[in-house]
Amino acid sequence: MTLRLIDPKEDPAWDERLLRSGDHSFFHSAGWARVLEEAYGFKPVYFARLEDGRLHFLMPMMEVSGVLRGRRGVSLPFSDRCAPFAEDPESVLPAALEAIEHGKTRGWRSVEWRDDRYGPKGAPYWGTYLVHEIGLRKTEESLFRSLSPGNRRNVRKAVREGVTVRIEQSPEAMRSFYRLNCMTRRRHGLPPQPYVFFKSILEHVLSRDHGRIFAGYHSGRMIAASVFFDFGTEALFKYGASEPDRRRLRPNNLIMWEAMKWYNRKDFLNLSLGRTEPANPGLLRFKRTFGADERPLRYLRFDLVKGAYAAGRPRGRDPLRPFFSRIPSWVLRIIGRLFYRQFG
Repeated sequence: MTLRLIDPKEDPAWDERLLRSGDHSFFHSAGWARVLEEAYGFKPVYFARLEDGRLHFLMPMMEVSGVLRGRRGVSLPFSDRCAPFAEDPESVLPAALEAIEHGKTRGWRSVEWRDDRYGPKGAPYWGTYLVHEIGLRKTEESLFRSLSPGNRRNVRKAVREGVTVRIEQSPEAMRSFYRLNCMTRRRHGLPPQPYVFFKSILEHVLSRDHGRIFAGYHSGRMIAASVFFDFGTEALFKYGASEPDRRRLRPNNLIMWEAMKWYNRKDFLNLSLGRTEPANPGLLRFKRTFGADERPLRYLRFDLVKGAYAAGRPRGRDPLRPFFSRIPSWVLRIIGRLFYRQFG
């Protein structure tokens, strides 16, 4: 198989090719490539086979460079899952070998794939997560019945308490979301992503109608919000945030339910709730209350220094989290601007 290295941003018909191919992954889209390059400086290296303008194979990848971890290939940074698009499943492993050879010429230290189909049978996993997906081909009543009884009570409570949900795509809504995101990340002991990242999402995704902010309001104030992406017939919950002292109003439950209803009415087929670490029981409990199908998601990493697939270590609680949760937000924002560019 002969693969070309392409940059999807330079092809004005790229997203149309994806949709015609039958691949509806948002993470394969040109808008996401623009976000990753503009916000973090990652360079697109997409391995593809095109014939007569039709896409037959795709392995999206970005070259990530940093002082701490060197130069490497990632398919794709900050993407929950990046499956290959391959009409012939037997072509995936040879393509991964091509990526490894390309990495050698570029001086990469490793190649990482966010889907385990890129490795041979028996290859060790670099990371293991859980993903949840809600099938939307149901009536609204059936969708509501698929929620757990406790979740249905929480949705009704949010309505009784006066929480309302608006769908927004404006700069003002994104700035309000970022305020909430900084609060949420600090509560969890994590630096927030830099604002330039969300500004790029606004410009290259939301403004092109491939995403939207579902925002929960109470007494005229945004108290919770979630960023969703959508492409073709697939939708994806990506980022959520809320004010800590307003969580008792259950705005996040109502936001997710309103998103389910909206995408159902727009004839989307599936809503993915993204990846979750097995060691995050709180988030797992929340996602499981929406009647989603749960399945494992496994990452692979080829160490070019050692010449072998690498096994990841079990992830425990980050010892820095208690420290991060106590330092001022403005310091955390500086750390985030430096951190995420290094660790995509």
